[in-house]
Amino acid sequence: MRWYVSIGVVLVAGVLAGGDVAGFAAPYQTNRPGQQPNAASRQLADKEANPTVDVELVLAVDVSYSMDMDELALQREGYAQAIVSKEFLQALKSGPNGRISVTYFEWAASTDQKIIIPWRLIDGPETADAVANEIIKTPIRRASRTSISGAIHFAMPLFDENPHRGLRRVIDISGDGPNNNGAPVTIARDAALEKGIVINGLPIMVKEPSYSTMDIDNLDLYYEDCVIGGPGAFVVTIKDRDKFKEAIRTKLLLEIAGRTPEHPVVPAAGKEPRVNCMIGEKIWQDRWGR
Repeated sequence: MRWYVSIGVVLVAGVLAGGDVAGFAAPYQTNRPGQQPNAASRQLADKEANPTVDVELVLAVDVSYSMDMDELALQREGYAQAIVSKEFLQALKSGPNGRISVTYFEWAASTDQKIIIPWRLIDGPETADAVANEIIKTPIRRASRTSISGAIHFAMPLFDENPHRGLRRVIDISGDGPNNNGAPVTIARDAALEKGIVINGLPIMVKEPSYSTMDIDNLDLYYEDCVIGGPGAFVVTIKDRDKFKEAIRTKLLLEIAGRTPEHPVVPAAGKEPRVNCMIGEKIWQDRWGR
């Protein structure tokens, strides 16, 4: 089941309300049949048996050339400010463990991903400040192409490297265009879902679509039908530059509290996607023939 939320709909009180936690992580296989457990497998087994955080959250942030420098700066500031906000810290303490594990990387082409923040534990104001400062101090960069599938494939093994086991595993993808490089996005999405990973989306639609940037009119529908997935998966769409930071905060509050939006729009089951999930590849091929 997938969900959609508009900016301003979700209130902090709703985020902090009670409810079942969706999207539990699938177990890992610790060793092969007949194999004696070694130190590493025992450590992994302990990690499986004792969840220590409420969510393992991968923030995958688009830095392709279609994002202008102002958008990139707003994006960085939005994440940093959201993580230290009063609402975020309140939501953090509402979980059974009262802490989360987060990593933040930037992506563009299928072979272009850069980890900005390795796995960090956030359990209060001090650790939140440290992560926010790391995000802000890193120089902003831009790169070519847009590979959402590459970002998902890069994100999946990061969970195995995390020393903290979470009740949920979530990949959060922000971007302002469709996949146009690497494997088809639906193949990457389905591979993540098979591992029990939830994918949420932050489609950025603050500019009019243009030929030069390969933007599309219905990027929100593209994210709903082609990118996100898993129990309680949702999209927060940014259509107003002034709402950029608010949107990021809303999304993070939902994710760390394990909540879904108040007003869902669920695509009809059994129907074809409302958009062509290969539209980015098609546009690229039509324009450049490769």
